[in-house]
Parts: sequence; C-alpha cells; structure tokens
Amino acid sequence: MIDVKNIRNDFPILSKKVYGHPLVYLDNAATTQKPRYVSEKVKDFYINSNSNIHRGVHYLSEKASMAYEDARVTVKNFINAASLREIIFTAGTTAAINLLADSLGRSFIKENDEIIITEMEHHSNIEPWRVLCSRNNASLKVIPFDDQGKLLIEKIPSMINDKTKLIALCHVSNVLGVINPVKEIIQTAHRAGVPVLLDAAQSVPHLPVDVHDLGCDFLVFSGHKMYAETGIGILYGKEKYLDMLPPAQTGGGMIDYLDFTGSTYADLPLKFEAGTPNYAGAVSLAAAIDYLHNIGVESIARYEQDLICYAVDRLNEEENIIIYGNTFPHCGSVSFNFEGVHPYDAAAIMDKMGIAIRSGTHCAQPVMAHFGVKGTMRLSVALYNTREEIDLLIEGTRKAKSLLL
Repeated sequence: MIDVKNIRNDFPILSKKVYGHPLVYLDNAATTQKPRYVSEKVKDFYINSNSNIHRGVHYLSEKASMAYEDARVTVKNFINAASLREIIFTAGTTAAINLLADSLGRSFIKENDEIIITEMEHHSNIEPWRVLCSRNNASLKVIPFDDQGKLLIEKIPSMINDKTKLIALCHVSNVLGVINPVKEIIQTAHRAGVPVLLDAAQSVPHLPVDVHDLGCDFLVFSGHKMYAETGIGILYGKEKYLDMLPPAQTGGGMIDYLDFTGSTYADLPLKFEAGTPNYAGAVSLAAAIDYLHNIGVESIARYEQDLICYAVDRLNEEENIIIYGNTFPHCGSVSFNFEGVHPYDAAAIMDKMGIAIRSGTHCAQPVMAHFGVKGTMRLSVALYNTREEIDLLIEGTRKAKSLLL
C-alpha cells in the first residue's frame, strides 16, 4: 500500500486553504497537481541546461538535446513501445489526435471511407474525426453504450466492413470512469485489418498501460493529467504506420533536405516534430514518469481502485443522488447529480467548503445527451487523495442538498 501521508507532502498546493477550509482537490481528470520532484527537475533544467535542441553543437544545446531524447526513452519504456521512432512529442492529447487526423486525412482516408468512434468520447476524439469525414466525404459511425456505461461491443463486428479505416476510442471514459474492454476491441478490429487508436489520457495516470500487450496501433495521452506540466503529450504510433504517413506540420527541425523546388523529410520521430518542441515539458513528463515508477504504478492502481470503490459506496448511501455509469471495472472518475439540482449550483456550494470538483458537460456532450442531462458533477481521484477527503465530499453533498432541495 502506498504511503499517502508522505506523498501528500510532495504536493505543496494540497496544504492550501480555500475559503478557510482545507483544500479537497478532486478534479484530477481535468489536471493533476504537480509534485516538488517534477517542479524541481524543470527548474534545474532551465537554470542549468536551457537551449534550443537539435540546433547546435555547443554545450548547452547538446545537453538540452540529450535531456529531450532521454525523455523519449523514458516514455518508450513506460508504455513498452518497440522503438524510439514510435514516440512523438506533442502538445497534449488533443494535439496528438489532430496531428493524426490531419495526417491520415491527407493520404489514407478517402471518399466513402468510414471511421468508427464511441458514444462516450471526449470532444477531442470526436471533432477531429467528424471534421475529417466532412472534409473528405467519409462517414463517422458510433458505437453506443448502455445506461450502465458499458459499450455495446457486440455491435462492432457488424459495423466493420471493407471501407472501415480506423477505430478510435477512449481506454477510460473521462465522464463515467468506465474501463473499456479495449484489448478485445483491438483484436476484433485487427481480424478485419483495421487499425485502432486509443485515447489513454484517463488511463495512463491510473493504470499500467502496455502498448505491446494491448496491441493498439496508436495511443495518445497528456502530461498534465499525470503530474507533469501542461503543453506536453505523446502520440505513439506503430512504426509501419508512421513511416507511411505524411507529416501534419512542416518547418524547422523536420527537414532532411530542402531547396525551392522540393524537400525530403527527416526520419522518425522528428518527421512529426516540426518547430521548437516543448523540450522543458518533455523533461517534466520524464520526471513525472520517474515519480510514478518510484511509488509503483500497480500500487497506485490498487490504491486508487479502492478509493473509487469507497467513493461509489458512499455516494450510493445518499438519497437523491444519481450515479452515471455505475459499473465496473472503473477507475479515475465518478459522475453524479442530485435529482432536481443543477450541477453548477451544487458544485458552487461545495467550492465554498474547499471542495474542488468539476461540473458541466466535461467536453462530452453526447454522453450528456444519452442520459438526458445538461451536465453532471464529477469527482476524480489521484494518488494523493484519501478516504477522509471522500468523507468531506459527502458532507459537501449533504450541505448542498440541504440548501438546494
């Protein structure tokens, strides 16, 4: 079991008071807080190593370049990729999906082709594919889920045909916290020769993720949701696909040869990293991964699973509370509402008690439409949260209900 008391000491912001109350930070699906270890690594980099990478032979440029490429090694090992060529640094999950959608749209998705997504996707895994299909006269198909939050995966085989070019889905729903059976879905897709993209933004912070074991062809995630800085993320892609795809952006850093009549591009992974990348962000991501490894990813998963089960049990004890996607396996997040109360109103009252939860559509309006609601409240846990904080949340829900019902 992890030592939560000592872990909380690593996060200075957790000692903050909000409106005179101890901060209860349960908005980790939006972004996690950052440990001193990560902040100090970034500070040390800027003080001692800052320079543009891959641009010079001088000491600082070489030192910064080494830190950046060492971060790529750390990420490769973290998700068990086969090669460094398969790890592309991006600005985050949204940027990674847009990069892939743009690249696929230029060379791979043609008129009348089809892309399959799910009903529970974050907007960042809907809109790039919807726009691509609209632009290329392709079609978007949607795998539905039931009222318990389970994908109706039995429908997938009949949705796949010779026009299907990609399945893109979340590993874990950012609203429902449901862990999708992605390995089974990938196997079904691969039997038909269809590649699969996994949005792992909500799984990588909470679960061991092994791209070799899962078999996915692409995987994306964000650093800021796993204790690193904002503005850094990863696109993993199998080398066979990244080799054949054109770059989504062109410019400095990704050119092999250029004159005014044509150009050739650098080898992977630099082909997809035009311009000056967020090299300090890469350092922060590597530091965050080291921090997670030092605690133990599997230990974190077990601890957080216990915490989520406790939260669900406590919420189920309360009257007038509806939990959405109340099913297991489950991790990270729980979405709920009070019957007859707008989620913004309830969350605003809890904020005055120092309790930070998210309220709204969570960039997943089709999920809200499925349940016929305008929004939900969402609690989302991290490795530094405690049962005592869940108890304070329950107190907050009771206070909100007493004022609003």
